[in-house]
Amino acid sequence: MTTAVFSELKEELQKGVTEYGHPFRLGTLGTVGLDKMARLRTVVLRDFSEDLELSFFTDKRSKKVTHIIENPKVCILLYHPEKRIQLKIEGNAFIIKNDKKIAKYWNQVNDNAKKDYTTTIAPGSAIENLKDIDYLNDENHFCIITIEAHKIEYLKLDQPNHIKIRYSREDNYWKGEFLVP
Repeated sequence: MTTAVFSELKEELQKGVTEYGHPFRLGTLGTVGLDKMARLRTVVLRDFSEDLELSFFTDKRSKKVTHIIENPKVCILLYHPEKRIQLKIEGNAFIIKNDKKIAKYWNQVNDNAKKDYTTTIAPGSAIENLKDIDYLNDENHFCIITIEAHKIEYLKLDQPNHIKIRYSREDNYWKGEFLVP
């Protein structure tokens, strides 16, 4: 049964990338930097591979990038309210440095969304007025973060019993085991 569930969760993750309104499109990313404080924020799932690598975009000046440099161990939480499935994915995050890959994804970002990566000051900076935001014309701060999953907890809220399975990567093989929900 753990193999069938694993196939289902991979299908749902792929839908999170390809289907605009899918609940797994948005996830809550947790990081912990040198200050030892957990930080949570919503990210948009942009890519998913068969090797269970998940990618999202961000501004390379953002705090999440700083935290990932300081401590690449991250967690992302996804929830599907209709299917009542929660996925908690733990892994190591990597900042993509490959210029060709960055250019490929940058060209896929729509023009309105590109503005998010071209502000003259970093995200999270204090400003007095929204009119104080200026944009660069020929530069951007676009960044791709990829999470290499090494542990996934699947929770299905179901009746008469919930189902909880932990998948752990051992070399290139995923092992599933049932847990008490």
